[in-house]
Amino acid sequence: MADKKPILSIKNLSVSAGPENDPIPVLNGVDLDLYKGEVLGLIGESGAGKSTLGLAAMGYFRRGCRVTGGTVTCAGVDLLAMTDQQREAIHGTKIAYVAQSAAASFNPAYRLMDQVTETARIRAGTPAAKARSDALELFERMKLPEPHQFGLRYPHQVSGGQLQRALTAMAMLCQPDIVIFDEPTTALDVTTQVDVLGTMKDAVRDFGIAGIYVSHDLTVVAQMADRIKVLLRGRQVEEAPTRDMLASPQQEYTKSLWSVRKIQKPPSVGSKSPEMRIQVEGVHASYGKVPVLEDVSINVRAGETLAIVGESGSGKSTLARVLTGLLKPRAGRVLLNGTEAASGYRQRSKSDLRAVQMIYQMPDTALNDQQSVGTIIGRPLTFYHGLRGEQNRKRASELLEMIGMDPKVFLQRTPRQLSGGQKQRICIARALAAEPTVLICDEVTSALDQIVAEGILRLLEGLQKDLNFAQVFITHDLTTVRAIADTVAVMELGRIVEFGPRDVVLDDPQKPYTRKLLRSVPEMDPNWLDDIRREFAKDTETATSPEGRAAP
Repeated sequence: MADKKPILSIKNLSVSAGPENDPIPVLNGVDLDLYKGEVLGLIGESGAGKSTLGLAAMGYFRRGCRVTGGTVTCAGVDLLAMTDQQREAIHGTKIAYVAQSAAASFNPAYRLMDQVTETARIRAGTPAAKARSDALELFERMKLPEPHQFGLRYPHQVSGGQLQRALTAMAMLCQPDIVIFDEPTTALDVTTQVDVLGTMKDAVRDFGIAGIYVSHDLTVVAQMADRIKVLLRGRQVEEAPTRDMLASPQQEYTKSLWSVRKIQKPPSVGSKSPEMRIQVEGVHASYGKVPVLEDVSINVRAGETLAIVGESGSGKSTLARVLTGLLKPRAGRVLLNGTEAASGYRQRSKSDLRAVQMIYQMPDTALNDQQSVGTIIGRPLTFYHGLRGEQNRKRASELLEMIGMDPKVFLQRTPRQLSGGQKQRICIARALAAEPTVLICDEVTSALDQIVAEGILRLLEGLQKDLNFAQVFITHDLTTVRAIADTVAVMELGRIVEFGPRDVVLDDPQKPYTRKLLRSVPEMDPNWLDDIRREFAKDTETATSPEGRAAP
C-alpha cells in the first residue's frame, strides 16, 4: 500500500431507511479503509449497499437514510460530525464523485466548460482563467476531440463516452484526495468503455488519488481496483487483493457472482420456424438531414432471437424506432407477420401496433410512479383486448404469475416500492399484455447487476419458449449476446456490416469492426485493460502510417 495510514476510514457503519419504528437496514456494521494511491472496488447485487457505502465516504446519505452507528473519518476529520455547510465545502474539492449517468449530471442549458469549472471557481476559489486552462489540459489528457473547442459545446452536442470523460475531468479538476466512481461505464458500449476506463485509470495514476469504484461488473472492477470488497444485503462478505479475489474467492456468494457470466443459449436444433415475424427490407432513415440508417435489411422468425450489437451511434436504437413506427424511414419497408406495415405508428392498425412491443433500458423512466402495478399492466389489456374490471384484474394477475411475481403482493404496489429487477419484470409483463408477436428489448439488462440480469435473461428465454414470439435484443454487452441470441447483426455507422448465426459471427468474425468489438469485451485478467489499450494504439499507428494507408 502506498500509505500505512488510511486517508479514509469507515468503522462499524450502520445505515437504515424507512420509518424509525420499522427501520430497513441498508448497511450493517461495515468497515472500510482506503489508502492514498489505491482503488477499492465495491461489488454486489442490487440492494447490497454499494452506492450507500460509496456515498458515505463523502459523508452523504440519500434522503430517507440515516446513520444508526459508526464513524466516517477522512484525513483525521469525522465527516459525520460536520455541518452540512462544512461537508458541502469539501465535496468536489477534497472528495469528488463521478456518477453513473453523465447526461443526468450536466445541465443541458449551460456549456460544458462553465459546468466543468464551476466547483473549482466557486468552492476552491480558483481564478476563472486558471480553471479554464486546467480544464483544457484535462480535456487534452483525456483525448477529447478538439479540446480547445470542446468546452464550448452543450451536453447534448457530444457523445455519451465524451460526456462521461468530461464528468471525470470535472471530478479531477480540483485534484481531490478521493474520487468515488459510481457505475460510471454501465451505459457505455464496449469500445467506448475501454476509452473511459483508460482515462479514469490514467487519472488515478497521474494524480495519485485514492478511489472507490462501485460496480456490478466484475470484469470492470478487475481493471480498476487494487482490492475488492464484496457486499450482500448491507454486510461485508469478504475482501481481498484483486488478483487473490479473482483467483480464489472464498465465500459461496462471491463464487455465485463469478458464475453468472457463464450462461450460454444452446445452438438451435432442427429446422427453423417457417413463420417470418418481422422483415426489414432496404431501410434508410434520417434525423432531419442527417442519415442514420443506410440500406438496412434483417429478418426474424417466430421463436428466434436476433441480437443487434454495435457502438453508440451505430443505429441500433434508431432501427428499433423504425420497427415500432416511431420513426418513418426515408426508403424501404417493414413487414410484420408477412404483411407490409405503415411506416408511422399513427397510421398502423391496432393489430400491427399490438404485434410489436418494446421494453426499454431504464425501467425507472418507463414506468409511472403514480400508478399501481395493476393499472400499468391493465392499460394495454383494455386498449388491445377490451378487458375491464374483474377480467382485467384476473389477466393482470396471470401475467404477474407468468413473470414470477405474486399478484397478492405486487398488484397494488407502485414502482417506487420495487427493486430495479422487479421494475424490469413489470415492463416485460406490460409488453406481454398486448400478446405481441415481436418483442424488442433495448438494453434491458445494462443497468442491472449480474445476478438480477441473469434472472431477466432466463425469464425472457422461458417466456419465448412458451409464447413463441420473435425477439430483437439490442445490447452492447456481448456476454449477453451469447446468453440469449440465435442470430447476430453487427451495426456500424448505420449499416449492418455482419449478419449470421451467433456462433459464426462471434467465433469467426469476418469484419475488422466486429473483431474490434469482440476484443473490447473486458476479461477477468487485471492486465487486460492496459494490454488492449496498447493493442489499439498499435492498430491506430499502423492505420495512420504511410504503410498502413497504402495497405489494401
